[in-house]
Amino acid sequence: MTRGGAEFSRFLPLATGEGESQPVGGPCVQLLRSDVTREEMPIPKKQIDTEVGGRINAQPRLHQRAREIQAYGTVSHALPLELEEPVRLEMTEQLNQLLADTMTLRDLYKKCHWQVAGPTFYQLHLLYDKHYGEQVEVVDSIAERIQLLGGISLAMAADVAETTQIERPPRGREEVPVQLSRLLDAHQVIIGQARKLGRRASELGDDGTNDLVVSEVLRTNELQAWFLSEHLVNVPLVEAKEPSVTAGAA
Repeated sequence: MTRGGAEFSRFLPLATGEGESQPVGGPCVQLLRSDVTREEMPIPKKQIDTEVGGRINAQPRLHQRAREIQAYGTVSHALPLELEEPVRLEMTEQLNQLLADTMTLRDLYKKCHWQVAGPTFYQLHLLYDKHYGEQVEVVDSIAERIQLLGGISLAMAADVAETTQIERPPRGREEVPVQLSRLLDAHQVIIGQARKLGRRASELGDDGTNDLVVSEVLRTNELQAWFLSEHLVNVPLVEAKEPSVTAGAA
């Protein structure tokens, strides 16, 4: 190949600072040129490990395992919370029980949301999902309170299933009155726990836990229980069964 009467070399040298030269454009450009043979192609170097060669390597370090940095059932020492370690141990233990039951209630709401059927499907489908979202926020608040106190919060479904006091429902679909009753029973468990834990936290001087349990956990569950229980009131939908006193007098 010529340009202006001068023949171009297949490899144009580039200065490297040490008197050496290298092909212009690298291997990718050379593949596009028909006059470069396979034998003349430079062989790419083997990727150098970061630890060995000291070069940056984009390969993720997969399948890593190590010992726990803190065991479950313990609390960190010397936190600037003005709460003694025995207090924090007791509070994190009770909060984990409350967390396990709240996570179970949260998941029970999603089960009911998916499986509800009947004339009230639309209303309950939306209500269950609304309550589920509110319980998600409560779960996060409880778990973060446990971590804040220096403890370790429950997280995995298997651990929650072993800890919760709420009755496990069947895998199959249940009718609406049973769904509502199960949810109300779960709320009753959590409300009872919250009242006891709130009083105990106040006795021990853990005002933060008392505030969380009363202001968020207790009040959220009380309100949701009210909404559910009103769906179980047996009243006629269209026509009153008994005439009113005023109507009879007229």
